[in-house]
Amino acid sequence: MTTKNKLILIAVLSILSNPVFAQWTLEKGKGYYKLSAWYLEADSHFTSSGDRAPNTTRTQFNTNIYAEYGISDRFDIVAFVPFFARTTENDVFSGTTGELLEGQQGEGVNSIGDIDLSLRYGLVQNDIIAWSVSLLLGLPTGESAGGSDNSFQNGDGEFNQLLRSDVGKSFRIGRLPSYGKLYVGYNNRTENFSDEFRFGAELGTKIIKKLWLIGRLDGVQSLQNGSLNPATSQGSIFANNIEFTSLGLEAAYYITKKIGVSANFASAVGGRLVYADPSFSVGVFLDVK
Repeated sequence: MTTKNKLILIAVLSILSNPVFAQWTLEKGKGYYKLSAWYLEADSHFTSSGDRAPNTTRTQFNTNIYAEYGISDRFDIVAFVPFFARTTENDVFSGTTGELLEGQQGEGVNSIGDIDLSLRYGLVQNDIIAWSVSLLLGLPTGESAGGSDNSFQNGDGEFNQLLRSDVGKSFRIGRLPSYGKLYVGYNNRTENFSDEFRFGAELGTKIIKKLWLIGRLDGVQSLQNGSLNPATSQGSIFANNIEFTSLGLEAAYYITKKIGVSANFASAVGGRLVYADPSFSVGVFLDVK
């Protein structure tokens, strides 16, 4: 397996922004903090041609801290820290004898994951629309070449800079408070990785007093301007020139006015050089309004 590129899905699916209004920057001193666990078990992947193919079962597991804090009424600082990340591969047995194949013993690698730090600025904030821009720095803090064959990874080994713009609006669906959001972004990669265009949409509805349902669409398109070999033999979430479209659903329940729990499901519905199986996450959050 070649050098890999980080999949934005890990970070995105672990984030639940303040969903009460279409407001992507916080007031000074306010914050949102979330502890979550994310899990993916994959025995299939999308090939470079977009076809689905089997692979030796691998798992990715992260435990993450996400935090956003308002340093002013316009500026937020945001951090995503996967403080424990684990990648494993199952043993491979013969389909005829049932014996463990030589050189096919399973193994795993533990490390910290790649840390994301960002600064967000609210360009427009009113009762009609919210428009913000952000700059994210992806730090290569995770293991990028672990295991006996250097294919076990909890990071991509490169420093990237993502410039992103979000536009959102609050509204009601019948009597239900709701919001919608669109975003686009450009991700500049180093270490000969291809740059990426990123896009997505989000729709949230407060279906009962304490429960929000949030649907998400996320996409990544490679600009094919890097020099790394994008091919992988087993699929990945870190390969160069990854492309995907993902659909996800999250439920967030406020136990109190500030504390809540969430659960998330997401899966790529199409793509290239990326795992084709769904991911799951659960978390607990503190919303300081």
